[in-house]
Amino acid sequence: MSHRRQLLFGMYLDAVSMEDVIDRCHAALKTRSRMLLGVLNAAKIVKLRNDSLLRNSLLECDLLLADGQSVVWASKILGRPLPERIAGIDVFDRLLALAHQEGRTVALLGARPDVLRRLEEVIAVRFPGLKIACSHHGYFAPHEADQVAGAIRASGADMLFIGMTSPKKEIFLATYGPTLNVPVLHGVGGSFDIMAGLTRRAPLAWQRAGMEWAYRLLQEPRRLWWRYLATNTSFIRLTAREMIRPSRAFEPDSPAKPTAAEQG
Repeated sequence: MSHRRQLLFGMYLDAVSMEDVIDRCHAALKTRSRMLLGVLNAAKIVKLRNDSLLRNSLLECDLLLADGQSVVWASKILGRPLPERIAGIDVFDRLLALAHQEGRTVALLGARPDVLRRLEEVIAVRFPGLKIACSHHGYFAPHEADQVAGAIRASGADMLFIGMTSPKKEIFLATYGPTLNVPVLHGVGGSFDIMAGLTRRAPLAWQRAGMEWAYRLLQEPRRLWWRYLATNTSFIRLTAREMIRPSRAFEPDSPAKPTAAEQG
């Protein structure tokens, strides 16, 4: 199944629809071939320029999707349009539905233990009978990562969802993904907290207006105001620079082995 890829901010993003993504994942399940999903928003575009671990992990993805309305808008301004925003949490929800429909098994990795338990309860209600083959919280020490990966591998899960922050989830997927024998791998970030009901997602109108960040800011103004100001300003500056001189595609490099602090 072929599709276009658009070079934006030095990264090749896949110009696909949500239906295309689910179809590709479905095909990977049938053949048990790897489908590593990555999502890119304005914050990651800013951060990856100085974070080789994050950048390399995104370059490894089989599908790199625009999880951010600002990225879609920028693609149209720059004349390299992406068809739509594909939010990681929506992919998570659709893939759970696919697993439920086909009797597939899933593995969950991330969040606090109490949040993970609540997520399992929500999944059991929404998708009765869906088997969770492996479940582990995200607060494990770096030296425990091998053991966590081994449990996922032994579970025989068809899909793995990682609800950890960047770049921890990307690093885990890049480090262990090839050995897990899980066809569909998706780092979903804060989606565990949202689906478990710990945090609220912006209403649909805010999402369509590209204002999810503002909705989050209203919920946690003291913690987030400076981050969003700095990130949004940098993203606007990068978009203006792309209009004048498009970035060349990033190539994988060989970063130093991540430290314990970077992994955890």
